[in-house]
Amino acid sequence: MQFLIDIFAYEFLQKALVVSIITGVISGVIGSLVMLRGLALMGDAISHAVVPGVAVSYLLGINFFWGAMVAGLCAALGVGFIQNRTRVKQDAAMGIMLSSMFALGIVLIAHAKSAIDLNSILFGNVLAVRTEDMIVSIAVGTIVLVTVLLLYKELVVSSFDPASAEVYGFKTKRLQYLVLVMLTLVTVTSMQTVGVVLVISLLVTPAATALLLVKRLPAMLVIAASLGAVSSFVGIIVSFELNLPSGPVIALVATLFFLVALLFSPSQGIITRNIRTTERKGVAQ
Repeated sequence: MQFLIDIFAYEFLQKALVVSIITGVISGVIGSLVMLRGLALMGDAISHAVVPGVAVSYLLGINFFWGAMVAGLCAALGVGFIQNRTRVKQDAAMGIMLSSMFALGIVLIAHAKSAIDLNSILFGNVLAVRTEDMIVSIAVGTIVLVTVLLLYKELVVSSFDPASAEVYGFKTKRLQYLVLVMLTLVTVTSMQTVGVVLVISLLVTPAATALLLVKRLPAMLVIAASLGAVSSFVGIIVSFELNLPSGPVIALVATLFFLVALLFSPSQGIITRNIRTTERKGVAQ
């Protein structure tokens, strides 16, 4: 394929591949944790909430990562604050933050539309990543994976049984905020690859696919990270070969893996279960 030939000749393709694979890995890991905590849609809320930070970054002439990070953290911590300090439910708090900050971002983009590429924000443009972006992605990936490794027991217990975590002396609220911070880091990093609109696909789909294949969390984390990386890798190749936007193609590849697992998973696949049911009926007869 032309991509596999050109990747040795063009540095921008090498950067795109590195960033995509890193994004896929950390999205799979964090996606698994947020699914277990019932925070699957938080990534979508944060991805929309970072838009004003991206707009301000463009206006100031700095890397969008920093503005997006500040806006994302404000949104994530804001949702946590509203949920913990009021009677407003989590889904309502996410809706408030998502709509208000996304609206603010659109207003800022409209004010400075000549300076901002809206398509890159919404759908990503991994082929345009710079060396600085790649370094930031590597740093974020390292921070997230090391944090999960060091606090693995605390994160697992607080995800499955918050009440027991409190009994063991774990600071569940602090762990919740830590997960939100890591989710923000991953979300902002993923924007380069799939954009605001499709960040949720990399966070949720590989993790959901892994959940169909295995029952134990360690295996789920490994499989979700692997599926995220493979989806990004295959998506980049397909989008390059067919001259299609990379973000949507990566999302579609991840969805294809999910559909295959949904149909043929050894324990939960629809077709697999139907075959077993048919075989049992045949034996019974």
